[in-house]
Amino acid sequence: MTGSRSIILVTVDCLRADHCGFMGYQRPTTPFLDTLAGQSFVFPTAIVAGVPTYYSFPAMLASRFPLALGREVLGLAVEEKNLASVCRERGYGTAFFGAANPYLSSLFGYNFGFDTFRDFLDDNLAPLSVPDNPPEKRPLAGRMNDVLKNISHKIPGMGAAYDELYFQYCQRWAAPAAKSLDMLRRFPAADVIVDQARSWLASFGDNPFFLWLHFMDPHAPYYPTEKALEMFGENRLTPARARYLNEYWNRFDIGSERLRRHREKVIQMYDAGVRWVDAQMARLVEVLRRFKIWENCILAFTADHGEEFLENGSRFHAPSLAEKLIHVPLVIRVPGAGKGRVSASPFSLLHLAPTLLEAAGLPSPSEFQGQSQWKNLREGTAWGEPSISECIVGCTNPFRPEQRRGTRLLAVRESRYKLLLNFDTKADYLFDLETDSQEQTPLPSSARKQERRRLLESALKHLQRSATRQNSAAYLRTRLREIDLNVAAAAAASTRAPNPN
Repeated sequence: MTGSRSIILVTVDCLRADHCGFMGYQRPTTPFLDTLAGQSFVFPTAIVAGVPTYYSFPAMLASRFPLALGREVLGLAVEEKNLASVCRERGYGTAFFGAANPYLSSLFGYNFGFDTFRDFLDDNLAPLSVPDNPPEKRPLAGRMNDVLKNISHKIPGMGAAYDELYFQYCQRWAAPAAKSLDMLRRFPAADVIVDQARSWLASFGDNPFFLWLHFMDPHAPYYPTEKALEMFGENRLTPARARYLNEYWNRFDIGSERLRRHREKVIQMYDAGVRWVDAQMARLVEVLRRFKIWENCILAFTADHGEEFLENGSRFHAPSLAEKLIHVPLVIRVPGAGKGRVSASPFSLLHLAPTLLEAAGLPSPSEFQGQSQWKNLREGTAWGEPSISECIVGCTNPFRPEQRRGTRLLAVRESRYKLLLNFDTKADYLFDLETDSQEQTPLPSSARKQERRRLLESALKHLQRSATRQNSAAYLRTRLREIDLNVAAAAAASTRAPNPN
């Protein structure tokens, strides 16, 4: 076996870089990780290759740009080489425990290379193409409400009043009693995932391993654990109040100004989710120490994308390449290899997998598009090329194939300047992040022509490489996988349907 160091990858959904203490956040969200960061490489400008999850993870796991195989390919291609498969080929044990993110599942190829793969999703087959529910199939009450809504919105001044009354009715009277935050939470909390990892580690033995954990605690809807709230002194948040805040924050019938009245409370619930992740990271490291394997483990902690809280009027993490979404935390701990902040040049997570493999003494496959930056980390030198991020405009539900066929959104990120190309509107925007970190005002087209040209040339090179690298065989295998899954799901649904006779 070539390598002997184990690799642990911890990813957190929706974790913004600027909500971590080691990145300058003032609230105590990450006390343990702050300490760990002091013993690790800390990346001031880690940039994801796409937003959201389904555009982010192909780069992290398989070192491949999300659209490199075409818009139709979601997740990893069939048997695509990735961190897990490379490690398993070298004799490593491999395991994944994820908190029920539907895009990190065997449906999207993420189980390839894992001996143990638990995503906490149910075992029922779900189609990758979701048909619309015909109106006649909806309950009678829902159809009556649609009629009232349509009538009220045709009367001046009545539409907004109806929307508000209906929202308050749903929250205060129609909703069932909210007995606990645990019952409201949609995803397993981080302690559940760490418990799974601990059991696996206890039964694994002394061989090197690759372990990937994915936490969902900061993901909306924001329902932190009671213990996380206690850590922040937020004991007065009742389940009913938490549900009301989440439902209010999810409204799209009101403007940003009305949403802002609850913004700080929503952020507090989000931060409590981050705090619980930190507490479970402390538990995980304690388990590794107890099993006497911590000093032989490389650990990388990062996120798939950030989250927006009305910056520029946006919420959550719809396909967008705003700075709050593409800038994520990244800490890499390698025993005895060094510590401290590394180059402030943007570090694309496209390079994460090959960097971790080289740090462990393992080679990267030729299929990887990223390059190991391990030498630069050890020597304290900078890397050169800007970071590229991409996604499809408006693809908020990739289960609908028509949404995947939209136009590309592309960002080219240097240390100071960022170019955003929207191929839907045929517009380009250049931002000076040194003077406009919130991306409020694009530079005029006549300004910074040299910088604009340099970034446009980088974008052109990326598009040319994407066109020449497309693997038609991988594309076809993956599309056939989707067709097979849809056929199997339809067959399973037909057997479960009640007999009309």
